[in-house]
Amino acid sequence: MASWRKPFSSRAAAVTIAEIDPGEYSDGSLKYVGERGGNDAPLTYQEASGAPVENDSPLGYSVGPVTIVLLNVTYMIGTGIYSTPSAILSGTGSVGLSLIYWTLGYLLCLASGAVYLEFTAYFPSRSGSEVVFLEQAFPRPTWFFPTTFAVQNVILSFGSSNAVGLVFNTKYAYWFSNAVGVVKVLTILFVVFTGFAVLGGHTSVEDPKANFRNAFEGASSATGYGLTNALYRIIFSYGGYNGAFNLVNEVKNPVRTLKIHATSALTIVYVLYMFANVAWLSAVTKDELQNSGLTVASLFFTRVFGNTTAVRGINFLIALSAFGNIMAVLIAASRMIRECGRQGVLPWTNFWVSTKPFGTPLGPYFIQWFLTALMILALPTGDAFNFVSDLSVLPSAVFNFAMAIGLYVVRWRRKRANLPETSFKASHIVIIFNILVQLFLIVMPWYPPAGGMYAGDVSFWYATYVVTGIGILLACGLYYWTWVYLLPRWRGYRLRQEVLSLDDGVQTHQISRVPVEQLDEWDANHDATGRLRETGITTTQFQEKGDPSEEISGSEKAV
Repeated sequence: MASWRKPFSSRAAAVTIAEIDPGEYSDGSLKYVGERGGNDAPLTYQEASGAPVENDSPLGYSVGPVTIVLLNVTYMIGTGIYSTPSAILSGTGSVGLSLIYWTLGYLLCLASGAVYLEFTAYFPSRSGSEVVFLEQAFPRPTWFFPTTFAVQNVILSFGSSNAVGLVFNTKYAYWFSNAVGVVKVLTILFVVFTGFAVLGGHTSVEDPKANFRNAFEGASSATGYGLTNALYRIIFSYGGYNGAFNLVNEVKNPVRTLKIHATSALTIVYVLYMFANVAWLSAVTKDELQNSGLTVASLFFTRVFGNTTAVRGINFLIALSAFGNIMAVLIAASRMIRECGRQGVLPWTNFWVSTKPFGTPLGPYFIQWFLTALMILALPTGDAFNFVSDLSVLPSAVFNFAMAIGLYVVRWRRKRANLPETSFKASHIVIIFNILVQLFLIVMPWYPPAGGMYAGDVSFWYATYVVTGIGILLACGLYYWTWVYLLPRWRGYRLRQEVLSLDDGVQTHQISRVPVEQLDEWDANHDATGRLRETGITTTQFQEKGDPSEEISGSEKAV
């Protein structure tokens, strides 16, 4: 009987049992492993440093077609459609160009969705979307992209104090989010049908078609800053079109299901957004809309119904819409942050990945609650919305640019490793379109507004959010260099990954500090994924205090 002492880490590790492809795959420099999840997806072939596939998701498999549609719809329809039309109209200068921008946003999301879907076809049992895609597209330097993306994602994980309402049950959280989503759709439908009534002359609004005559008047006055700012607002308004991709391992047959239902959700929102904009423009003049700030909905309903109790009731429904958006953001972002933790690159692995005690990702929910409260208290009220909505765009553009380039890298490496073809591939036109848009979003924010340095959409320097975003990325890089290179060389150890299986069914990576003098022993006893190699007789576990583990039957395959 073989037993192993535990010289390398103070935390417990355990072997896991999973269905694997025993074949050896390599592109010449990287090793690939194949594992199957429990969501009826094909084997996930991934570079060995990637977080292990959870073959039985501890978060369950409660994400079906209805949840996908309503989750994405709820994610997208938040404050954006009620708050950004004025900024978009101001930036584009004309009614016609602003409506084209809303269509451009839809097309951009369709193109980006195709990139997400191809990545999902490669890794159909890994939740977390960008976390996984960047990890697998750029596995070298080891842990660089997982680390930088994880730190950036945690820093910008603004959600709400309502995170506490989601911690008790994953399935109930989906039910509640779906119910709120239905209310949100009904609310915006009410806006749409009210707009139809205004256009039909059934209200006291005079000349409801005035804004649609000479619709492109003023387009020539648009500036580079204004057009860029308008595009940022469009992206913010459609934010969440990819939300369900964060829950892939909770979706049965994820590629086909997401292809149909995520696209349906985006199309539904696009149609609602276009008609909602027509509604705003039917009752509010162009000048009023451009200067309405964040009050376009209140201005619209006041114009149509007057200053009545009904208007206050409708405003409550809009507030509920914002709350529903927060719910969807929390659900999707918690999976992304949890996947960052499963990569092992964040300290206190158990905090990020555990689903105790309620079967939900409690640690990520808490972080979102804390950082949201901090952001609300730290920023001036009038600037908070604009600054927060802009802040994540530059880092996101950098990562999305890397992800689009990375799709070609993944294709090339998988072909060299002779890995099987996938069920979906994005077209070259779609990928190149994504690359060009992300480059635009990276470069153009530096273009100053016409009125000077302080004439942006906040009361301070117009590019503060750009510099802050770059600062966040640099902080991520500094954290990586310190953690992976400086401290190990200073303290005489090297980092190695090991696979852990926690008693709530969670499978994760943990990065262990292995003393230099024990590296040979470690590397001999662990495979490329960080699992203990088979002894041929029995395989045992590391125990908390170095005690011999209980024997596992030789018929069970430890991987």
